Amino acid sequence: MSTETTASVSTHILDTSIGRPAEGVAISLSARTDLHGEWAALGGSATDADGRCKDLPALPEGTTHVRLDFETETYFEKKQAEAQQDAPRVRDSGAFFPEVTITFAVNPGEHYHVPLLLNPFGYSVYRGS
Repeated sequence: MSTETTASVSTHILDTSIGRPAEGVAISLSARTDLHGEWAALGGSATDADGRCKDLPALPEGTTHVRLDFETETYFEKKQAEAQQDAPRVRDSGAFFPEVTITFAVNPGEHYHVPLLLNPFGYSVYRGS
C-alpha cells in the first residue's frame, strides 16, 4: 500500500500463448533511491492461480526506481513438459527469454500496477491501473 512518502507496486502475468494467467512464476523485487544508486533486494514472491503476485514487499521511503525480475524459464519448462506428455517434442526445451526484467521510475504516494503479457517468444509490459 502506498503512503504519502512511499510508492507501492503490484503485478500479474498473462500467458498470451494460452490466454490464461501464468501460475507459479517467481518474482523478485529490488529498489534504489536514485538513478545511479545501488539496487537493494527487497524480497519476492510467486504468482498465484490468477497470475497475481499479491504479497510483494513494501517499498522503502525514498525509492525512485523499481526492478521486477520474472523467472520465466522454469514456468515455460513446466508448461512444455505438460504439453508434451501426449504429444511429440515440438521444439527445444527452455525459454527464449529465461527471465524478464522490468525497471521503472516511481513517485511517492502512487501505486504502480505493472502487468506482464508473456509468451514463449516475446513479452510486453505496461502501466496498468
